Amino acid sequence: MGTRADKLTKVRLTTPVTPDQLELLEIGQIAFIDGLIYTAREGVYTRILETREKPPTDFRTLSNINFHCAPAAARRDDGTYNIGAVTATASFRFAKYLPQWFAETGTKVVIGKGGMTSENYRDIFVPAGAVYLTTVGYGTGALLGRAITGVEAVNWLDELGIAQAMWIFRVQNFGPLLVESDLAGNSLFERNNAEINAHVDQLYAGLKQPALRRYGETRDKTDEVI
Repeated sequence: MGTRADKLTKVRLTTPVTPDQLELLEIGQIAFIDGLIYTAREGVYTRILETREKPPTDFRTLSNINFHCAPAAARRDDGTYNIGAVTATASFRFAKYLPQWFAETGTKVVIGKGGMTSENYRDIFVPAGAVYLTTVGYGTGALLGRAITGVEAVNWLDELGIAQAMWIFRVQNFGPLLVESDLAGNSLFERNNAEINAHVDQLYAGLKQPALRRYGETRDKTDEVI
């Protein structure tokens, strides 16, 4: 099922990521990436998958790592770009695009924030032979930015803006990233949440039950009310 907190291991991935590399990944590992990665989120997905605009590159020969992020980019006088930081965005919002995206692009790794649902992993990622890597908090955005050694290309910048454009980054030692899901669909977040929920009642043992007066208030610490 994966490594434990006291036995974290580091892995190095080189793009394009091969099936052999993916098979060795375990949830909870710390991953670093070398090679090319690209950014694509709803703006790019809509143009390619819904309006059927021709992709600006052949994804299957470019890279199979899709980063959900919003770069902090500034254009230099010579036309090149300085990437100060790359902050991941929540990936669950893009789940509806991913079955078709995986099929058409051959993407095998998604990097983002917050992970996906267990159903997404089971129904979308596992059939595609794909995994999910998550960033480690907002503070790593600048650290990830320093791992970008060059901007190979940027597409649809004028039409979509900096956050939504498709950036192609060359990276070296890009990380740290956590392996959130593996090829079997196991989830680090789901596993850890289950362990916490299994013992949370012990924190309240011997205390009086709270008076429930507000709408949606619950004694079950595993419930979420939205």
